[in-house]
Amino acid sequence: MANSLDKATLEAALIGYQHQVEDIQAKIAAIRKMLTGNAPTAAPKVKRAASAQKQKHKMSAEGRARIAAAQRARWAKAKRNQ
Repeated sequence: MANSLDKATLEAALIGYQHQVEDIQAKIAAIRKMLTGNAPTAAPKVKRAASAQKQKHKMSAEGRARIAAAQRARWAKAKRNQ
């Protein structure tokens, strides 16, 4: 398999792996800073506006009643078939 790879492919792979090594080394350095207490403080979290918050879906009493009736009908049909 190694013989079937051309030089350009191998060079591209080498560049990609070197980039991964740099990323990993940066993460290791950040963890070491955290362990020694020299870590930068995290930015405060910003609360979202009320309009941007996820709204709950509310079902009407009529909708709940229709779902309950349909479920009762499914159960009755299943019991009849047994």
